[in-house]
Amino acid sequence: MEKSTILIVEDEEDILELLEYTLQKEGFETIGFLQVNATLEHVLEEEEIDLILMDRNLPGMDGIMFIQNIKQKGFNMPVIYVTAKDKEEDILTGFSSYADDYITKPFNLKELSARVKAVLKRSKKEVELLKVKDIVYKKSNKKFYINEKPIELTHLEHDLFLEFIKNKDILLSREHLLDAVWKDSYDKKLKTVNVAIKRLKEKIDPKGKKEYIKSIRGEGYIFC
Repeated sequence: MEKSTILIVEDEEDILELLEYTLQKEGFETIGFLQVNATLEHVLEEEEIDLILMDRNLPGMDGIMFIQNIKQKGFNMPVIYVTAKDKEEDILTGFSSYADDYITKPFNLKELSARVKAVLKRSKKEVELLKVKDIVYKKSNKKFYINEKPIELTHLEHDLFLEFIKNKDILLSREHLLDAVWKDSYDKKLKTVNVAIKRLKEKIDPKGKKEYIKSIRGEGYIFC
């Protein structure tokens, strides 16, 4: 089973190291940051982050501001605030600012691990929104948006595009796409895949500049 990746933002180095060590022992991948910066935002764009552990007392800002910013951009991974801000109004503010859980310092490591696992278990059940680059998919209305503009797709094109989104950076053969998208259709020909992808590319990248979907000669296609 693929390991979940947890992004930890904590400005106290000893606490950050303790969190990383504890969660890695539990089988998680971790990426740690001592502050919010451009590299952190780049990691969010490039890595598949399953959960964010977010301190609130960060240099020059409250971690809530960062979370609000990325949520507005379409990132939908769950968030646990891990913070010394333990007043009732602080906790209420956290839960009204996208918190899936709120852990106050000092904390028990076993309890923290258990709460991390509980949030991940809940979030894995239903992913309401997927975001890759400038593409957002909303499960609630089964629509794709590029740069916040809705893309009109047929049912087949929708399923095809979703298959690519779910398998980012993975080479997909035409045979795989036929089985995954066309399933029991009578029109299961390799040529059908080529035509459908050509139509899809014309809709999602009409100017042909972004190259979301690349053809790998003799092997298939890759979304990257």
